[in-house]
Amino acid sequence: QVRLVESGGGSVQAGGSLRLSCKAFGNITRLSFVEWYRQAPEQQRELVARISRTGKLSYDEAVEGRFIISRDDTEKTGFLEMNDLKPEDTGVYYCRASIWTETVDYYWGQGTQVTVSS
Repeated sequence: QVRLVESGGGSVQAGGSLRLSCKAFGNITRLSFVEWYRQAPEQQRELVARISRTGKLSYDEAVEGRFIISRDDTEKTGFLEMNDLKPEDTGVYYCRASIWTETVDYYWGQGTQVTVSS
């Protein structure tokens, strides 16, 4: 059974940094794209960063220049390095990945809380 497990959330002061990880477990052939979403309290889940299978990067303008998305295909893990954090970055961060097993499907992680205080 395939699952994504996130880690690395926590509480930091404004200007601080955190690094989130999203590791895939199961009988996996490979990862395709990896995405990170953020859901602030009482807000919809929004896409903040994406890395394609070929390594193409895209970011929401609110995090461009502060967040870095990356991946380690050997470890089947995606990362989101978050720098110069702001209180408006607070929320639950979810990873989503397209994963090949015998077929391809989309999976979500369980979410990890990030809290940035001013």
